[in-house]
Parts: sequence; structure tokens; C-alpha cells
Amino acid sequence: MADRTAPNCHLRLEWVYGYRGHQCRNNLYYTAAKEIVYFVAGVGVVYNTREHKQKFYLGHNDDIISLALHPERVLVATGQVGKEPYICVWDSYTVQTVSILKDIHTHGIACLAFDLEGQCLVSVGLDSKNMICVWDWRRGKVLATAPGHTDRIFDISWDLYQPSKLVSCGVKHIKFWSLCGNALTPRRGVFGKTGDLQTILCLACARDEVTYSGALNGDIYVWKGINLVRTVQGAHGSGIFSMNACEEGFATGGRDGCVRLWDLNFKPITVIDLRETDQGYKGLSVRSVCWRGDHILVGTQDSEIFEVVVHERNKPFLIMQGHCEGELWALAVHPTKPLAMTGSDDRSVRIWSLIDHALIARCNMEEPIRCAAVSTDGIHLALGMKDGSFTVLRVRDMTEVVHIKDRKEAIHELKYSSDGAHLAVGCNDNSVDIYGVVQRYKKVGECIGSTSFITHMDWSTDSKYLQTNDGGGKRYFYKMPSGKEVTNKEEIKLVQWSTWTCVLGPEVNGIWPKYSDINDINSVDANFANQILVTADDYGLVKLFRYPCLKKGAKFRKYLGHSAHITNARWSYDYQWVITIGGADHSVFQWKFVPERKSKEALHIAPQETLAESNSEESDSDQSDVPEMDSEIEQETQLSYRRQVYKDDLPQLKEQCKEKHRASTTKKREKAPGNSIRLHFIHGYRGYDCRSNLFYTQTGEIVYHVAAVGVVYNRQQNTQRFYLGHNDDILCLAIHPLKDYVATGQVGRDSSIHIWETEMLKPLSVLKGYHQYGVCAVDFSADGKRLASVGLDDNHTIVLWDWRKGEKLSAIRGSKDKIFVIKINPYIPDKLVTAGIKHIKFWHKTGGGLIGRKGNMGKTETMMCAVYGWTEEMVFSGTSTGDICIWRDMYLIKTVKAHDGPVFSMHALEKGFVTGGKDGVVALWDDTFERCLKTYAIKRAVLAPGSKGLLLEDNPSIRAISLGHGHILVGTKNGEILEVDKSGPITLLVQGHMEGEVWGLATHPHLPICATVSDDKTLRIWDLSPSHCMLAVRKLKKGGRCCSFSPDGKALAVGLNDGSFIIVNADTLEDLVSFHHRKDVISDIRFSPGAGKYLVVASCDGFADIYNVMSSKRVGVCRGSQSYITHMDWDRRGKLLQINTGAKEQLFFEAPRGKQQIIPATEVEKIDWYSWTGVLGPVCEGIWPLVSEVTDVTAASLTNDKKVLATGDDFGYVKLFKYPVKGKFAKCKRYVAHSTHVTNVRWTHDDALLVTVGGSDTSLIIWTHENEGHREPRQCDSEESDIESEDDGGYDSDVTRENEMNYTIKALSASIRTMSGIKPHLQQKELSVDERQGVVRGSRPPVSRALPQPEKLQTNNVGKKKRPIEDLVLELVFGYRGNDCRNNVHYLNDGADIIYHTASVGIVFNLASASQSFYMEHTEDILCLTINQHPKFPNVVATGQVILQTCQVCNLTEEALHWYFCQICVAVCPVTLSFIILAAL
Repeated sequence: MADRTAPNCHLRLEWVYGYRGHQCRNNLYYTAAKEIVYFVAGVGVVYNTREHKQKFYLGHNDDIISLALHPERVLVATGQVGKEPYICVWDSYTVQTVSILKDIHTHGIACLAFDLEGQCLVSVGLDSKNMICVWDWRRGKVLATAPGHTDRIFDISWDLYQPSKLVSCGVKHIKFWSLCGNALTPRRGVFGKTGDLQTILCLACARDEVTYSGALNGDIYVWKGINLVRTVQGAHGSGIFSMNACEEGFATGGRDGCVRLWDLNFKPITVIDLRETDQGYKGLSVRSVCWRGDHILVGTQDSEIFEVVVHERNKPFLIMQGHCEGELWALAVHPTKPLAMTGSDDRSVRIWSLIDHALIARCNMEEPIRCAAVSTDGIHLALGMKDGSFTVLRVRDMTEVVHIKDRKEAIHELKYSSDGAHLAVGCNDNSVDIYGVVQRYKKVGECIGSTSFITHMDWSTDSKYLQTNDGGGKRYFYKMPSGKEVTNKEEIKLVQWSTWTCVLGPEVNGIWPKYSDINDINSVDANFANQILVTADDYGLVKLFRYPCLKKGAKFRKYLGHSAHITNARWSYDYQWVITIGGADHSVFQWKFVPERKSKEALHIAPQETLAESNSEESDSDQSDVPEMDSEIEQETQLSYRRQVYKDDLPQLKEQCKEKHRASTTKKREKAPGNSIRLHFIHGYRGYDCRSNLFYTQTGEIVYHVAAVGVVYNRQQNTQRFYLGHNDDILCLAIHPLKDYVATGQVGRDSSIHIWETEMLKPLSVLKGYHQYGVCAVDFSADGKRLASVGLDDNHTIVLWDWRKGEKLSAIRGSKDKIFVIKINPYIPDKLVTAGIKHIKFWHKTGGGLIGRKGNMGKTETMMCAVYGWTEEMVFSGTSTGDICIWRDMYLIKTVKAHDGPVFSMHALEKGFVTGGKDGVVALWDDTFERCLKTYAIKRAVLAPGSKGLLLEDNPSIRAISLGHGHILVGTKNGEILEVDKSGPITLLVQGHMEGEVWGLATHPHLPICATVSDDKTLRIWDLSPSHCMLAVRKLKKGGRCCSFSPDGKALAVGLNDGSFIIVNADTLEDLVSFHHRKDVISDIRFSPGAGKYLVVASCDGFADIYNVMSSKRVGVCRGSQSYITHMDWDRRGKLLQINTGAKEQLFFEAPRGKQQIIPATEVEKIDWYSWTGVLGPVCEGIWPLVSEVTDVTAASLTNDKKVLATGDDFGYVKLFKYPVKGKFAKCKRYVAHSTHVTNVRWTHDDALLVTVGGSDTSLIIWTHENEGHREPRQCDSEESDIESEDDGGYDSDVTRENEMNYTIKALSASIRTMSGIKPHLQQKELSVDERQGVVRGSRPPVSRALPQPEKLQTNNVGKKKRPIEDLVLELVFGYRGNDCRNNVHYLNDGADIIYHTASVGIVFNLASASQSFYMEHTEDILCLTINQHPKFPNVVATGQVILQTCQVCNLTEEALHWYFCQICVAVCPVTLSFIILAAL
């Protein structure tokens, strides 16, 4: 069988030809080391011109489109496009990532700029709002965000002379921003009459609030503050794309091909017209310019970089060239020389020297070029054109040999035969033409078998055969030169191919991922000498496979760099290099091939490449080369924690059901009972799908979790305390290094992590918003300040938190495969390790992101646990095969066999380690894993007498291990917690059911005992007295769903899942009798009251069988149910049966014959029932919640005094109702501890305890019953009901009115009141005598009520001496907002002032002078106000406003409303009814 592993050789990026000049600006700079930094495709390039060397930053996964240089000129920030674009800040010396900034922008990052100190970075997104974001880039933290503008923003810059000020510009706008707190506030630039309103393309800030900007028409606009003060007209002939500020002045570059230098006052120094220089050409357009000392860097639209020395400005050096805009498809390599030829839609063909890394020849053609081929002697270069023609050039001087046009559609592929005699030309019209080279390219044959366009071709070594691939995914063979199709498979098998560039065929089957499109892979080239295949695809990936590559989904090595589709890839003639070309990024990449023997050295030579190189995660091959997965792990990977309905959905569901409820209920609802219950003890521990979730606390108690409860267990007193902050299954637990705080993560739509303290059981922090479906692993850092977590979403997102602040520090997609463990490095908290299915990854934090590298282990292993060792580089991981892997950094040093089967848990000690595995053995190791010091086998024989239960089996699978207080704490898959003394004896502390749903529950008729039966195939007897232990256990042949004690408590009936049931001795659990009459699950089983003469057995096939216990015979069958039977109850006499079914039927049957009875609802109440566990009927109508369509009440139990009904439902709630529960939606007391559905509830014989079991959470929970009057505040006691109290009795009228106020909908289609006539400011007013005479007295306010005149309208104002209004100042405000606000008046300055608000104004009123001063930064109504009481912050006030909408009266927007106020001087706010008096200056 062919080797399907990834090849051991590598590619290393050696050179990139090109520069991104199109659609980008200001992306070319000198670094502090005088190197040049720029980008092309998805690569950041640092180019040393002196040594002619390039370094590459490969941290992006899509096109880079923006770049900014840090003020110290070492660090670079680059932004990319994409669905989830991010910003990388990286070091130009080491080309390593310093920080990743993500999660804010969508579509792409258009502009970037550092502030003067280099502490902050501003970015602009490409989303519809052009979002502006300010970052503390080192911490990856967002400081402020704001919508930038409705149209595109082209440039943004910090004001280097005013801290916290920014300027942005773009399509027909310029904005001046202030950063205050976390708010960015804009002010639009006022163009006025100084210049035309037009698009601003670039800008630079100067001293004294002066900003220079380059406009689309070639003018420079000069701004002072927000006002345009002057223009420098004709600075450039057309649009100014780039402006660069430096110590000497400013440099600008434009579409006219000129670079202009200006002094610090923007007076011209010189002009450099690149079009007029030797290297210039018509249409040259400058996109980027950088001036440093006497050197100027210029980047052009057509992907060139020029370097100009100022005193020799007529001789610019062309230091980089690339193809211009347009797709790049054509690539050929010279057969005997290190040359590559490329041709593009820009109509140029170029020859590149692979040794000198330079363009050595260029020739422009008439048509776009789509493919190229070099003849075997290297003399001719054939080019296939988009118009259907092809041209042959001489390589040495690029002169034309021949130009032939036989086709009308694009030529996609050209190939010379091995002997050089023929040229095959493949066209878009499905044909291949064969031309004779020596006959001056005369057509000698044609291949016409294909049904789609030709994509790839290869000649045989003897030049007698040609194979082709087409766009329809078909492969054809032809005899040459005639073109006759060959279909004989035996003949084809004998053909040896000279090259292999086809993407179809058995030799390249493995390059295709499973289920992929046949057009995904664009190019293939085989290296026969090294048996390596290189491929290029639509996702920007270059991949190396072994050749031949026979089976689909083979392993590979992948390399990033190109942004989108790679159109072609070829090996150089001597297999030293791979050349790849990008379609849309039109760049040429040259990769150095590192063969197997050198690849290990190469890893250490170029550290930056590891960012982009990995053994593929997406290599979705069959698992044949992976060891078979252990059954337990396989079972766990199949578990789904997704719910159809989450508790988070309840409020929304209730809201939807409310209208229906209001219509259906008119009578007052039943009150909640006075009695309550308190969580007392939980039997159970979640071990079947969790690991390392069991620890000693500071005080020697034990903390673990089960269901939705964090449990703190005191082993001396056998008591438990509970953290009840979660509302669904807890899946992971970690303890703080000081062992006083615990972090737990739960299942949920928006899953939360709770950090709580073990003493008072109070939450310290709740972290939400980043994990979907659940949190499967958490870990604290060694200093306890950070927390790492892993989500259950498809990408298993990893988040690093500052948990006290609730702040996300970094986040990254972890792995497509499940992650089992996360650990933070105890020495360097910026480093982490994660391990899981088929991987281990080593991460380090970079700003707001994390960079991960896969552990290099040679083969794929599943890791179950991991810990850090005695130094920061050492990591130890436990595998699914029982080995311990020892890692230094990301390299595997050695493996040690530790267990038979998976190593599930590992704990690091000060000197050494302890491990636990599926084999049920605990092993102690030295600190190098060289010696196993001691092993402990978990066996029943060594169980100590003080154990709180019975060990179900020897050597249970160990899932958690922890050390402390002289003991080893062990958690097993079977739900047991054991304490191992180092001298040997084992004490069982806690246990519960194993994996599988628990449904069966019965309480003893006169002892504090209960029985449970579960899908885990065990029947268990529990002691409910303070000893809290499991008294007996019996393994069953099948799982069970119900059980019941006989009235005398001596027998126990158990219904099994295969339709059989057994009656056992309640003390010994030995069989007394067994029956098997049904095929479906037995759902309920009940002894009749009194002597227990009859036993009724209900099954899911809808029948209830009645047996005579004494004679062991079936005496009756209850028929008539339309669905499975859910609940059954006897009446006190033992003559009547009540049955509930899955179709919500309440049926009655006579016993023992089973005849159905019809009993009126009024009579049912009067019957004295021996027990009540049913959920249907008028007496329990109120137990059904509002959202009963999505949740079922699964169980009920009535106290013996018939006062309180307890229920359990699908949401995990246990509820108490006052019995009888008549009328819909009764009030209740609600308790959370179970995670999902509560399957059964039962009161004990004396009503002192309530016992509940959870289905999938496998827990048995005991609650203490507290009677009315016992008022002790309990965390779990909830007086909630499913309907809020507003329905019962309502509010005070004022409160009701305020409650119904809506602050968001202020825009009305019509006015509030009808208005007739003309508004005052629109009326034509007769002039007074004074006005006719042009006299304006000082006493009169200089206000015109006429509309403003159009600017260009000439008015006859001769004789008028009109003084313009310069400004309006707020003088006095009448009013105070009291109608819908509270606590919004305060004293300030020891009672000298009072502060309050009205409209959008904050007012400080001085009591002595009766004067007002105003805070006027709000844009809308203020609704609340508070003052800071702390002595450190005197006179600090916070006010909150509503969102901006339009005015209700005049339907004007905010801006229009302000203008209206200014015109009429006294404005009345229609909402607050306050008067604002404006005094004119």
C-alpha cells in the first residue's frame, strides 16, 4: 500500500516578486534598520536593498490591504480582508507576531495608524458603517469604537501634536475626532466657500491644529480646527493618493505620476515627475510615498517600487516589479536554466531570474495572456491568448516567431512534446490542436473527444501520447500527432509520462479532499526525482504530497502566502524551487525546496515559516493510519451537549405565550405554598465524560460537580454545601492555585463560566459571551489572575480571560476536533497547551489573539491530559494508547508506557507526577517519568470499613486525580469518589449512578430508604439518614425505568427496559419472582395498598397488566390507552386505578379485572387516592407552565397530608405547588439543581424529605422539607412563578404610565396635533419703518425670521447695515424632568449648588446667585443622573440619555432641530415641556 503520510520535505518561501499598489495607499515605509516594508498578497515583506534579501511575515490568511509603521519604526501593523478580518502587529526584525487584534471589524481593515507614543492603534473597517476602532494594541483591548461614516473612508491619522485627537477622510467628507473615555466624538469639517465639497484621499497633521489633506482634483486643502482655511490649487494634476509627513516636511504623490516635496509650512520644495524619467511610462500613478532623509520610496499602481535619491532625482532606482492589475494565469519554467516565465491579463510576458531574484526581460503583447510553455531546447516561448490566438517568441530577444489564430475562445493550456517536435494547444472550445514545430507551427492534428474546456495536458516520454483533463472532470488520451482518441486501458497503462501536471488520474487521487469540487485544484506538478507532488488551489494553499498519491484524502504539508486562488505551480528545471502564481494577487512566489535530509535543520533556520506551515488539520483521510480509538473516548466524542431548548430561551418563550395566557385566564391564580425545600445531599459525581474535576480545597474539603451543582463535601462530617449559580450541566472545574476559588463551566446557548469561592459559595465573576453550546475545559494561571477556557462550538474556541475584570484578553479557534484539556504555563502565563482528538497544540498569546503550533509527533495521537513540568519548556501529555509523551517546546523528546489503555488524568507534584488510566491503576512517578515509584490498584478488597458505599467493580476507569492532605483523591467513570491513603487502604466517599438515564425511584413505606434503577443496569438502595450512603447494589441484565416497594417494605418490584419485570427481596435484592409478558419498556409499576395483593405493571406499548402477587398470575389487563403509559396511582381501597398517558389522557380502570371506568371530574377529587403521582386532571391543572408546548412535567408527588404537590420537568426545575392546583398557571416555588429533565420525584413516608432523580445528569438529590413559618433565606429558594406579578393586582397608575413609556419611537408619520396656517419662520412679514430705513437699534435682537438666502442669489441690500449673528449662548433653562425620572436632584459643594437635568442639558444651579451653568454634550433627552460619592472624585457626575430619533412636532432630525432653535431663539421641547432661552451675542 502507498505511503499516505505527509512528506518529510518542506518548502521555504525565498522570494516574492510584486508589490500591492492597486486599491491600496500609504503601504510602503523605511524601517529603523533602513529596510523597506510593504505587502503583497497575504505576505508582509521586509526587503533589505543592500543585501538584496527578503524576510516574510506569514501571519495573515487573506489579502493584506493596509499597513502602518510604529513611531519607533520597528513594529508594523497590517490589516487584511475576509469574513472575520484581523490586524497583526509584528516585529520587522524577527518577523514574529507581537499582537493580534480581532472580533470588531467585518469585510476588511481599510486603514491603520499608530499614535505618537505608539501605545494606541486606530483602525477603520470596510463594513457598511466604516467602523472606527481605537485599540490598546499590546493588550489586544478595544478602547473605543464608533461608526466612521456612511461612505468609504480612505485615510485616518492621529494628530501628533494633540493627544486623543484624530482625523479621518474619505468620500466627500473629512471628520475631526476626539477620544474621551471610551467614546469617539466626531465633528465634520466645514468646507465653506473656501473650497468645493469633494472626496479627500489622504491627510497629514501639523502643529497648531493644522491639517493638510489631498483632494481628488489634485488640490491640497489646509484646515485649521474643523474649518477649511485655504487651498493649494493644482498641487497635482489629478487625485493625490498619498501624503507622508517627516521631519523635513511633507511628500505627496498623485495619479499624475509626480512626487512633490513641501516644507513644514507646505511651501513647495521640488517636484519629481516619474513619467519623465528613464524608467517612467505614460499612465504611471503614485499610490504610496515615504520620505526619509535624502531617500524617497515610491509605490505605483502597477506594482513597482522606486527609490529616489533627492540629489539625483532624475534617476530613480526600480527596486521591485510585479505584474499589474488583472489575473495572472500563465507560468512556464525554462528546461535548462533557472528562469521562470509569466504572462498576465496585463498583456505583459516577463522572464524572472530565480538566482538573481530579478526581472530580466519584459515584452508587452496585444492580448491578455492565459498560458505559456517553453520548448524542450529552451529556444521558443509559446503564449496562449485570451482571444484564441497563440504567439511564439524567441526567448533570447523576445522577438516574434509566429502568431496563429485558429480559435475564437481563450487558450487555456500549451505543451511542447518531449522531443520538441510538436506543440499541443488546448482551448476553451473543448479542442486540442497539434502543431509541427519544424514546419513553422503548421497544424498537423486535432483532438476533439472532450465535452468541456481543456484545463491540463501532459505528453508521454516518447511523444506518442497526450493526456488531457477538462472542466467536466474527465480524462482523455490521444495518439500523437494525429489526435485519435485512445480508449484501450491496457495500452494506456504502459504509457510513461514525461511530466505530470494533470489534476485527474489514479496517481493523483489523494490530492482531492473528500467531497470536494473538481475545480478546486488549479494546478499540479510532479517532481519524479524526489517523488513529491506540489498542488495549488482556490483557497490560497500550496500543498506538498507524496507521489504517487493514490487514495483520496492523503496527508500533506500546506503553505500560506497567496491570498485567494493560486492559478499555477511549477518545479524549476533542477527541482530546487517551486514557482507559484496568484490569480487576483498577481504575485509570483519562489519557494525553496528543502529535501528530507535537510528539513530538520531548516526548522531552526527560519522560525517565521512555522506560522504558515503545518501538517494539515483538514487532511480528512480515513483513520487507517491512526490507531483505533478507545471505546470510551469514541463514546465521549459522540456525546452532544446541544439542547433543542435552553433555559436561556425561557424568557423569550414566555413572552410569546403571554398573549395566549391573558386571553385564557381570568380567575386569580393559586398562591405558592408556604412550605419550602432545601437542598440537603446529592449522590453522584460527573465522571463519565469529564476529567480532572475533583480537588481538595484550602480547608481540606473536596470540591467537585454533578448536574448543575458545584459541591463542597466535608469528608469528616459527611455533609455537603452547594454552589447553585449554574442552570445547566457543569462540564468542567478548575481550582485556583490558592485552593479557595473554583471555576466551573456549563452547557448553554451562550455558555457561562462561574468563578466562586468555596467558603461562602458566592460568585466572584461570571464570564459570558464567547462560548456556544458549552464550556468543556478551564484552567487558572499560576498567579491566579488569568483563566483559560475551551468552548464546545465547532471550532472549540479558546478564550484567555482576566477573570476578575470579566475581560477577554485573547481568543482563537482552537481545533475542529474536540479538545479535552487546556493548561496555562505556570512560568509564562502567555503560553498555553491544549490537547484532544488527534492533536496537541502549543499556544502563545499575542495581543488579542493566540498563535498555535501543532506538536510534531510523527504520527497522529489522541491526547487525553497534559501538565507542565519542572521548566517552562517541558510538557507531559497522556495519550489514548497509555503512553506519556514528553515534550520540549513543540518537539517530542520521548514516550513512556504508563498504563494499559488511555491515560485520562495526570497531576504534577513538586517532585514527580501521579497518573490514572482506564486500567483502574493510580501510578506515582519520579520527575522525569523514568521510574514508577508506586502503583495503587482500585479494588473492592482494599476498601476501608468507613466507606460510604460499595465499589461496583474492580479497576474502574479513573477520570480525575488530585493530591493533598496526605491522600490521593480519585474520581472514576462510574461516578465514585475515592480517597487513597498512601499506605494503601481506599475509602469510598461519594457515589452515584453511572452513565445512562435514571428514571426509577421509590421511597420505602416506613424507613428513610429509597431505591433507584437506571439505564446503567443497576438497582441501588440508598440510606436517606445522615449516613448518606449506598446500602446495596445489584447488577441487572437490562436497564430499568421504574421500581416500587410493597406496602410492608419487604419486596421491591423493578420494571426493565426489555418488557420484563422482577420482584426482589428488599433487603438482599435476590429474585423472588420474574415475568416477561411485554416487549416494550416497563414505564411504571405499583403495588396495591394494604396487603399489596396486586401489582400493576404499565408498559410503553399502552397496556397495564394487573398481577396477583400471591398466585404470581396475571389477572387483568387495562386496555384503551392511545399512547404509552406515564404514571399510575391506586385509590386507598385498592379497587381503582388512575392512569396518565403520553397523549395526555387521564384514564380510570377497575382493579383487578382492568375494566375502563368513566368518572366525572368532580368525582375524581372526592376519591381518596393512596398516592398521587399523576400530572393530569383538574386538581393539577396549574402545574403546567406557560411554555408547556416545549416542556413536559415529567413527574409529580403529593405529600401524605395532601397539602403540597412537588413536580419535576424537562427544564430541570423542581417546583412546589399548593394542592389542589386548580386553574391555569398556578404560582409555585422553583428550585434548580438538576441540569436537564427531572425524571422522578418522591416524598419520603413522613414527608420530611423530597427525593428527586435527574435523567441524563444521573444524580439522586435529597431535599429537606421545611414547613410554613420556617423562614431561612436560601440561595435556591425561588418564589418565582411562570407569570410575573403584574397580572395579579397591577401597579399604581403613575408606575403603570411610566412603565409603558417608550423612549425609542419618537418619529411619527403625522404630527401629534393638527396644525394649520404657516409656521412663524415661514411667514412673509411686513417690514417695519425702521427696517425700511435700514436702522437697527441695539436693543432689538438682531434676528431675521426669513429663510436663509441661497448663497449665489444677489440681493438688493443697499443701505442695510446687517450684523451677522456670531454665536448663541445658553442663558437660562426653565424646567426639571420629574415626570418619569427619580433620584435625579443632588446637592454639590456642601449644599452651595444643586444639580439636576431637563431636556438634554445637565444644570448646576447656584443657590446664592440663582445662576445656572450647563453641561451640554448630550444629543438627546437625559433620563438619569447620579453623583460620585467617593471623596477622591468630588463633583463627578454621570448622566445617561436616550437614543437619537426625530422630533415629534416638526418631524425634523437633530441637525435640523438645532438650526430651528437658532432661528427662533426660544425653543420649546415638546417632550419635556421645558423652555430654553438663548441669548444672541
